[in-house]
Amino acid sequence: MKIVLALGGNSLLAKGQKGTAEEQRENIAKTCKAVTKIIEEGNQVVITHGNGPQVGNLLIQQERAKGEVAAMPMDVCGAMSQGELGYFIQSELERVSHRTVATIITQIVVDRDDPGFKNPTKPVGPFYEEKIEDGMVMDAGRGWRKVVSSPLPKKVVEIEAIKSLLDAGIVVIAAGGGGIPVSREGEKLSGLDAVIDKDRASALIGKEIGANMMVIATSIDKVYLDFGEEGQRGLYRLSTGEAAEFMEEGHFAEGSMKPKIEACVEFVNSTGGKAVICALVEIEKAIEGKAGTVVEP
Repeated sequence: MKIVLALGGNSLLAKGQKGTAEEQRENIAKTCKAVTKIIEEGNQVVITHGNGPQVGNLLIQQERAKGEVAAMPMDVCGAMSQGELGYFIQSELERVSHRTVATIITQIVVDRDDPGFKNPTKPVGPFYEEKIEDGMVMDAGRGWRKVVSSPLPKKVVEIEAIKSLLDAGIVVIAAGGGGIPVSREGEKLSGLDAVIDKDRASALIGKEIGANMMVIATSIDKVYLDFGEEGQRGLYRLSTGEAAEFMEEGHFAEGSMKPKIEACVEFVNSTGGKAVICALVEIEKAIEGKAGTVVEP
């Protein structure tokens, strides 16, 4: 099968961790063990990953050090986080799988007039126990976080490179943090001050490569209705129609579970394949249909 495996940024860097290289390497080592089993079964795999905590930390560094060195804009910080996490995942995955792995610094074309630029919804950076500045929201009950613009992805600039690497039997890491948001003006690509949702970017890549399955690995074991409440209900299977109804009823948090559900629906509708949302440690079981929440036509 062709599988797009989307790893959550918060599952690569757990809440409460400082984000040291050692912490991230340790978390990624556990992830790569599960990913290796999927690769060994002969699947073609594209790995995408979030960067919410990492790019948020980079933005803090830019702000605090701007009196000493030039601060980099958000699109450059996104590229930096792609390199950082791609390096961690690539080096560890090559070690345990004995396969060639390639990280693609990925640009994603978006629309400059996307309404997401006027209504920031994407949480990034560390969690705080209380709101410390404007432009912060409560993220699914886990704490307060800064929010930034999150336009919809339209086109993957490096898609032909991704396809060629897959055809050559290489495991691909792409669209880190959702990819670098860019706009096209003639032959020129210009970076934009935003963060693309990595699950939506993953669905787009899945469509472009003709993937059979998209797996979104996150910090919870499945999708829940009334999440965080005493009567929360876990969902094991969802049709795209049911998913749309639950979103309309407001069951899923903006910038958290809702974009994951939207990405799954988009992937299933555009490919006819399956999508699954699961815990990081249950990736293999989820692909077998034994864990997580499966989204089907």
